Amino acid sequence: MQAIHNRKARFEFHILETIVAGIELLGSEVKSVRQGKASLNESYAMIHHSEVWLENMQITPYEHNHLDTLEAKRSRKLLLNREEIRKLETKINEKGLTLVPLKAFFNNRGILKVEIALAKGKKLYDKRETIKSRDAERQLQQLKKTY
Repeated sequence: MQAIHNRKARFEFHILETIVAGIELLGSEVKSVRQGKASLNESYAMIHHSEVWLENMQITPYEHNHLDTLEAKRSRKLLLNREEIRKLETKINEKGLTLVPLKAFFNNRGILKVEIALAKGKKLYDKRETIKSRDAERQLQQLKKTY
């Protein structure tokens, strides 16, 4: 199973720091993620009552689950230490940063983890600069292939 990436996150935000957290899921959601039916696009994390919650993560319901129906974009709790949550909370409050999920992956023990980042939003000119540097890098790679 491949990792699920939030490709827009690195374009929309300056990534300052990353943290890996566990995520609280139900069994049928884990099966659905293993099949690759999940998306981190438009998702974000927030701290509420000293707990970190992942909002808007799309997990399509598992097709063989007939017992209960789950909402695809429900809030899911991220599992972090109290000290890590406190550090994140102070950084978010004082600097105006946000928590953005970058990718979801299964570790070597088969447990789903989510990599979240402390990020600051990019301005329009920063995004243009990113596009220019990406195009220049692509042209360099093409020139290297021809010679």
